[in-house]
Amino acid sequence: MRPQKPQPVKMVASIFTGRRALFSEVLARLEERFGPVDFLSELLRFDYTDYYRREFGTGLKRRLLSFERLADPGTLAQTKLYTNGLEEEYLTGDGRRMVNIDPGYISPERFVLATCKNFAHRIYLGDGVYADLTLIYRGGDYRPLEWTYPDYREGYMRDILKRIRNKYLFQMRQDRRCSEA
Repeated sequence: MRPQKPQPVKMVASIFTGRRALFSEVLARLEERFGPVDFLSELLRFDYTDYYRREFGTGLKRRLLSFERLADPGTLAQTKLYTNGLEEEYLTGDGRRMVNIDPGYISPERFVLATCKNFAHRIYLGDGVYADLTLIYRGGDYRPLEWTYPDYREGYMRDILKRIRNKYLFQMRQDRRCSEA
């Protein structure tokens, strides 16, 4: 079989910070690069790990978002490099980040996050970036894997991702109808 162009995916991002005012600023910067946001979650707690406590402190809040414009999944590494650069623009005087941005995508069958940390289940994409298969969609729900982060195992997070997935599937149907007309 010859290589085929993949179907477009729904780009998403998770943003967390302890400084709520940064959400709107970072969101505007992301929209400049990736186009309009078509889903923005309410403020969510981010307390599943102490991993970020030394850098960010406590009281972190998160928002999940998706972009209206569908994208080539092959752009995930470049997206991660851009969001890492954006994080670098928001450093404290002692070099700690004030915001964390984790990009990823939704396709009909999976939810993938980009990371710069290698591990056995992560696939290298290039430029120091790996794809983390975080959830698989099967039987009407996202299914966690043994390595899925604890917060993405939660029902409310999977429900948010299902809402974004439904928006994506609707877009894909509309695109097909437009191309057939």
